Amino acid sequence: MLDSVSLDQLRTFIAAVDAGSFSAASRKLLRSQSVVSEAIGNLEEQIGVKLFDRSGHYPKLTAAGSVILADARSIVAGVDQMKARAKGMSAGLEPELSVVIDVFYPIDAITQIATEFRQKFPGVALRIYVEALGGAIKPVLDGRCSLGVVGSLPTIPDTLTYERLPGIAFLMVAARDHALASYRGKIPKDVLGKHTQIVLTDRSELSSGREFGVMSSATWRLADLFAKHHFLLKGLGWGGMPLHAVRKDLEEGRLSVLPIEDVPPDGLILTMSAVWQTKSPPGPAGRWFVDRLKQIPVEPGKVPSLTRKKTKRPAKA
Repeated sequence: MLDSVSLDQLRTFIAAVDAGSFSAASRKLLRSQSVVSEAIGNLEEQIGVKLFDRSGHYPKLTAAGSVILADARSIVAGVDQMKARAKGMSAGLEPELSVVIDVFYPIDAITQIATEFRQKFPGVALRIYVEALGGAIKPVLDGRCSLGVVGSLPTIPDTLTYERLPGIAFLMVAARDHALASYRGKIPKDVLGKHTQIVLTDRSELSSGREFGVMSSATWRLADLFAKHHFLLKGLGWGGMPLHAVRKDLEEGRLSVLPIEDVPPDGLILTMSAVWQTKSPPGPAGRWFVDRLKQIPVEPGKVPSLTRKKTKRPAKA
């Protein structure tokens, strides 16, 4: 008998619960109350479970009915999602969108876009990866991701097409008690070279043999931006960080911006791009995702005013 349970019965059951009574459900479904009662009665008979206690003025959901209700909602939602996905696919919509995001890109912007994406494309599964340097391009090159948001690797392979996105403010920082934080004036490159630089390393081989932004011969290399952030806070070295990731630390004085020779006071702007394989351009959902990336502000912003504390003596190199 379970095989004969219909979606219409499940939808009627859910409507009766949500509306609070069979009569209210009948008005919502534009059916007679007797049809609603019969559908729910047949459902109870087919699954062998009493869904409502009808002893009172209004039918009351039983404990077993509450459990079945969760299953019914899940089944109906799954079918609705399948129908939406099939409709989208028939119109050329991707069944899944996989995106690899450069670790320097603000995650708050991605979560905002993802929230809008779920509402606009409910039938499209979204898969997000976060990588750095070549790791943000390799999944696109090997076909694991249909889109990439890249910036920390300056060279984009010829097989990829790209569109520019708003840039990210990028600063050289150190803990407030680091020797470089008390240096007066612009810090020369030879002084920087005497202090350990915390460097984000590439998990892929795409940047093998090349260095990006390394100014010191003494380096500690980490493959995780979160770990790099904490190493900097602990004073274990100096290094570059996106402004959005350290803004609060700068405002509250835990980190200081290093005024490095030949580097603008407000830091550098890291160019970001959306990339995909030229032979596989984004579909409707992917195209929307790229366009939204181009629209959303990522707060390059200005460096907070409380970034460096004035001192009367230069640090010893």
